[in-house]
Amino acid sequence: MPRNAENSRPNLLDFTLEEMEIFITGLGKEKFRARQIMKWLHQKNISSFEEMTTLSRDFREKLSQISRITLPQIVKIQTSQDTTKKALLRLEDGYFIESVLIPGKNHWTICISTQVGCAMGCKFCFTARQGFKRNLTPSEIIGQLIALKRGTSEGNDIKNIVMMGMGEPLANYENTLKAIQILTSDFGAAFSNRKVTVSTCGLAPEIIQLGKDVCINLAVSLNAADDTTRSKLMPINKKYPLNKLLAACRKYPMPGRRLLTFEYILIDNVNCSEQDAEKLAALLKNQRCKINLIIFNEFPGSEFKSPAPENVHLFQEILIKNHFTTILRASRGADICAACGQLSGAQKINSQ
Repeated sequence: MPRNAENSRPNLLDFTLEEMEIFITGLGKEKFRARQIMKWLHQKNISSFEEMTTLSRDFREKLSQISRITLPQIVKIQTSQDTTKKALLRLEDGYFIESVLIPGKNHWTICISTQVGCAMGCKFCFTARQGFKRNLTPSEIIGQLIALKRGTSEGNDIKNIVMMGMGEPLANYENTLKAIQILTSDFGAAFSNRKVTVSTCGLAPEIIQLGKDVCINLAVSLNAADDTTRSKLMPINKKYPLNKLLAACRKYPMPGRRLLTFEYILIDNVNCSEQDAEKLAALLKNQRCKINLIIFNEFPGSEFKSPAPENVHLFQEILIKNHFTTILRASRGADICAACGQLSGAQKINSQ
């Protein structure tokens, strides 16, 4: 889609503090103005240059002529029976993505997307059915948070960020990293590193690189304890089989008492037998980690089914007996297709 004069101007939400300083000093202004602008954008969540009242009127006018502040637009918000909220957002080029607000005790967690669609092809994921369209920019990743902070009553209570929405974050590495740097900057959204989690299907080199670049929580979607089963579920395993993936995970730094998380989606007659649990315990024996068990969330056209509750609890008990911290993660928003693996953003692209 051709770019017009409006969206050819740089979006200030794409800038790190360092980039903002270069941009501002290039206009002949003091470097500290960059910090002011970053705080207006990411902490006060303004929507126009006119609201930046610590800047002179002439400077605000200049900024509006050469740059822009553009967010994904909220099209629709659905509310689940469990109060989870799923937001459909429209991007500038007409593509749609989805974000989810997940209720917690006295706080909300936002689950954000990093791509339009996904190229990883995981068999249990509805997003994969949409195919891959494009990567999101840093402003589109961060913009989901800002849009929902401004557009929902729950926005000011968002305390955690999980990059577990549409797409594989580490396949959009540079933009995801930049978004994380802005989200955790004191002059950006000012989230603690401990409150930001990236989920990956297992891109081993990028896991190692992420550990060198930032210090945030990492969740690895595992879903099988042997290469044959995992390759059937997750094509990425053919490129980075379990030995390479776990070697990369051992190199990922988790300071203090923080633990790397392995996510394991339990699918009936595929990966949730007693034998599977014992194999998983043996596989992760030397990993410093915790395990999140997720009951498969069925979606239209899925070939898989959710396991029986007794099989789920037996699987969990075996892992606990093997001394793993094992959490059965509550499925949120399944009735509105907002649960893990159910996001799609499937809408027609506006041709205008």
